[in-house]
Amino acid sequence: MQSLGLQVRTALVVIAALLCSRAAIAAMPAEDSYSFIDLPTDYQDEHPDWFKASFYNLPEDLDDALSSGKQGLIVYFGQKQCAYCQALIRDNLSKGDLVRYLRVHFDVVGLNTHSIEKITGMDGKSKPINEFAIAQKAQLTPTLLFYVKGRKLALKLVGYHSPYKMRAALEYVADGHYKTKSFGEYLEHADPPPQFADETLHPDPIFSPPPYALDRSRFAAQMPLLVIFEQPRCHACDVLHSEPLQNPLVRERLQAFEVVQLNVWDDSTPVLTPDGRRTTARKWARQLGLFYTPTLVMFDERGKEVFRVDSVVQFFRLANVLRYVADKAYLKYPLFQLWNRDHANEEVRLQRATRVPK
Repeated sequence: MQSLGLQVRTALVVIAALLCSRAAIAAMPAEDSYSFIDLPTDYQDEHPDWFKASFYNLPEDLDDALSSGKQGLIVYFGQKQCAYCQALIRDNLSKGDLVRYLRVHFDVVGLNTHSIEKITGMDGKSKPINEFAIAQKAQLTPTLLFYVKGRKLALKLVGYHSPYKMRAALEYVADGHYKTKSFGEYLEHADPPPQFADETLHPDPIFSPPPYALDRSRFAAQMPLLVIFEQPRCHACDVLHSEPLQNPLVRERLQAFEVVQLNVWDDSTPVLTPDGRRTTARKWARQLGLFYTPTLVMFDERGKEVFRVDSVVQFFRLANVLRYVADKAYLKYPLFQLWNRDHANEEVRLQRATRVPK
């Protein structure tokens, strides 16, 4: 029979093992936050019951939030059948601690991107919600606009972000960091640059090799440009390479682009930007205000930025965005979601016929 001391020591070892196991699990990336099937769902754009019951007068809604001691107002753009909206509600806006923090500091007004109901914006002008979405360049759903005192737009989050990034965005605005630094700078200070900036990124034969002479300001290129900003040891980057970038339809559509991969921490490799400036990948990423990896930035043949995806992206959305840019559909459809609504059924048929190789 074990002595009491030995029993205690054994129990402590077991408890320590359990705690280490739990810590390891907590440290693991949340796979579902970055990897999910993004084909249209049966989601009906359902908002939590704690969203503000708004008369769609945003200045009044902001005043109400401020007078109750909150730091601002969040305007949420969503739509039906949106897998990313569904993920935001499921992964972020149903988590007790995150929701409690959000509700202490903000009111939230939910909008359907395609609604024709009238809304009064922060400029005091009234227009249909779908036109307001165009004016605010809510290209992807969900889009979150963070308004603060003075009717100032403190932050705009386009697309779905993990609970960690969402919490950081809330704290960035609630604590007033937007007054002195960009969101990217805030994240960099909170989580300093890694020491593995010189490690290699995921290779892919579709990427153009250096030198990165991307200037299109004097002479137009023959095809649009896609620049993918990544970093080493990036789980979301791993997912991008293992799933969306391996989809046959995505691969086919990438052929219409010059594709370049850059390390956001690389301060040694020279880059000539599409508008003709000499810089490095790190400096350019900061000038572009990047705060997420991987970020995909697309430029037309003349070097003008026409689209950006700086949030979680899976193959359905990525394939659609590539077609939208390659076909120059943005000239007819100022909002990607309008084009997507008109082409969704066609794209679903195409995507269901293609699967990521196992």
